[in-house]
Amino acid sequence: MDERTRYFRRLKRLRGSARRWSVLGGGLAAATAVLTPYAGIGWADAIWAGAAGSSIALAWWRHSDHRELAATPAPPPPPPVLPGAKLTAALERFPAGRTVMNEVRRQKNRYALRGSEITQAWDRLDRASATLTALAGRLHGPGEGALLEAAVAEEWLRDLGQRVASVERALPLTPPDQRAALVESHGSLATQFTEGVDAYERLVAAAASYVAEDGHPVAEGAHPALGSLIDATDRLRGFAEGLSELKRTPTTVFKQAAADNAGTST
Repeated sequence: MDERTRYFRRLKRLRGSARRWSVLGGGLAAATAVLTPYAGIGWADAIWAGAAGSSIALAWWRHSDHRELAATPAPPPPPPVLPGAKLTAALERFPAGRTVMNEVRRQKNRYALRGSEITQAWDRLDRASATLTALAGRLHGPGEGALLEAAVAEEWLRDLGQRVASVERALPLTPPDQRAALVESHGSLATQFTEGVDAYERLVAAAASYVAEDGHPVAEGAHPALGSLIDATDRLRGFAEGLSELKRTPTTVFKQAAADNAGTST
């Protein structure tokens, strides 16, 4: 719900509340004025009069709130909703839908660069961005700051790539006397984009190295979890062998007893 809709709904509620309390207060005041002369002022008349006064006071407060809110300018209307925006928002509430929408946006941006000389560099940026996203959950401490810098750098690189592609599409339309300057500017932008992608890939490689080193134990040797896993395996294997021996023991004893009886009878 946008702010403008919420404003008018609150204005409507205050107007309806003021009307209801006005009607209730007027009715109670009229009942008090009519019934009091017949039986004098008693405890029931005091209740009527108190309810009437309270209703009239509440009605006055609601009217005051309504006038104050009505004097406030209404919020501007929200921008028009594009076709499919609601469906997109509903899909992005789920992880799978968010993944699909991100892939659709990636393909859309990739299609806008078709035929450009920075297409390969753009693909490298996509791969590096996907790799950094996979590493993001394991980057702690200094890695969190690097993630923020990488996000800013990626946004700048994507904007720069779109700019390079737009200038490149305008080259055939440029007059011959202006084409040389535009070609030079385009080459400078393309070089800047390629160098930025190289730096971004180096950042991703550094993040991968940080994750790899962070997973090593502090001391030399195997990780404590690996040692615990080996110990648990040995214990389970020992239990299994012990149970197997217990199952075979009664049969062995019975065979030995049978053999002893046969020798005695002989």
